Amino acid sequence: MKLPHLFASPHSGFCSRRDFLQRTGAGAGMVGLATLLGESGLLGSSAHGASAGEAVNPLAPKKSHFPVKAKSVIWLFMNGGQSQVDTWDYKPALEKYDGKDLPGFDKNTGFFVNEVGGLMKSPFAFKQYGNSGTWASEIFPNISNHVDDMAFIHSCFTSTNNHSPGLFQINTGMSRMGYPCAGAWVTYGLGTENQNLPAFVVMYDTLGRGLPKGHASNWGAGFLPGVYQGTALNAQGQPINNLARDADMTDAQQRAQLDLLHKLDVMNLEKEQKDSELAARIGSYELAYRMQMAAPEALDFASESEATKAMYGVDEKRCGHVAKQCLMARRLVERGVRMVQIYSGGMENERSWDGHKDIAGNHRQFAGETDQPIAALLTDLKQRGLLDSTLVVCCGEFGRLPLAQKGAAPGRDHNPNAFTTWFAGGGVKGGTHYGETDEVGHKASVDKVSVNDLHATILALLGLDHEKLTYRHTGRNFRLTDVAGEVVHKIIA
Repeated sequence: MKLPHLFASPHSGFCSRRDFLQRTGAGAGMVGLATLLGESGLLGSSAHGASAGEAVNPLAPKKSHFPVKAKSVIWLFMNGGQSQVDTWDYKPALEKYDGKDLPGFDKNTGFFVNEVGGLMKSPFAFKQYGNSGTWASEIFPNISNHVDDMAFIHSCFTSTNNHSPGLFQINTGMSRMGYPCAGAWVTYGLGTENQNLPAFVVMYDTLGRGLPKGHASNWGAGFLPGVYQGTALNAQGQPINNLARDADMTDAQQRAQLDLLHKLDVMNLEKEQKDSELAARIGSYELAYRMQMAAPEALDFASESEATKAMYGVDEKRCGHVAKQCLMARRLVERGVRMVQIYSGGMENERSWDGHKDIAGNHRQFAGETDQPIAALLTDLKQRGLLDSTLVVCCGEFGRLPLAQKGAAPGRDHNPNAFTTWFAGGGVKGGTHYGETDEVGHKASVDKVSVNDLHATILALLGLDHEKLTYRHTGRNFRLTDVAGEVVHKIIA
């Protein structure tokens, strides 16, 4: 007996059951791809509630949560930990108590517990500048002329006394690696106005003194899509590797090559689940193609006037390396780059602001490397009408103790309890001072400001609500400020 046919005939839209399975399988694959791209930040941004399926460039300009003046950031990082009591936090009591013990001092506050000395006055003279009467150290004769455009927070503190955790905390809000840095959060939230240049550029020491502790983790994207990580310029040679097209290749040939790579990568994206690195690489190929013309022009300051280059000190032996970086930073934000971070100093100790020995010589050297270029940057931005739209931030990973670290030429050990951060431009209230340290500059004592508060304030000056700028990861929403952070409104104009 012949069994009845138990399978329906193929729909008229399909040639066979094999065709039906192939086409529906491909459709399921596209659903998976859409999910993957959404999780990788390549569809509508969850930071601003874009609708699902709304295909956008992850670095396309995005609206801020509220209107502000600042569009970009130049973050000047004094690597190693600048001493607040020798720069911007004048403490005349240190002269009065010079050499005396600090009552109740915890020797574990710093890093070298067996080298703790008495209180030590600053080796530098201080005087007042500007209409605001801001006290400033003699090592900043040029920056001091800008104090009426600067807002100072003297009561900053952090939770770690070691460089790597300190760098991670000030950059990412967490004292351990693996989290997105502030620059990545900013570009995730706002995108960038120039699609032919990196959204976030990092410059570090060019004199062979090394990278900051933690290296690229300080400007990494963490669990955010890799497209938001910082692009670090090379210390020597060409700022960006492999940017020039092969001389034997035409533009049409390169375009065809990139199109083929794109097709192959998208095929791999369908197979690999949640591969944000691959998604970022796809975008990086296209960015590199567009950068071939834009980046060399932006990073080459040969067209700048001789007066401008002299103002920055480009040809000065003492400060030329930082001068070039500051001038490039101005050129980058002028062209729509969202975030630029410049690290002053190398790995640690005498190669950076980490003045464990000879605080006088150490800080005089690094101030000499940065004072003229930073002052010129502020002048240049203001003259070009860019200071209002550019937020300039300056700080280190922590401060230094008001006590001497014993040695032939005394230095100062790490101090997580107090450091100063200054802001300029970008909508800040110039000539203002917020918070205080105690009489000798040991601890933040009035209106204390945490790293979370600093980050919340930076985001607010860019028009971003730190509580709304979130990213879904491992089952919960993360943000730069974790579960804390208060905006320091009193420095905002």
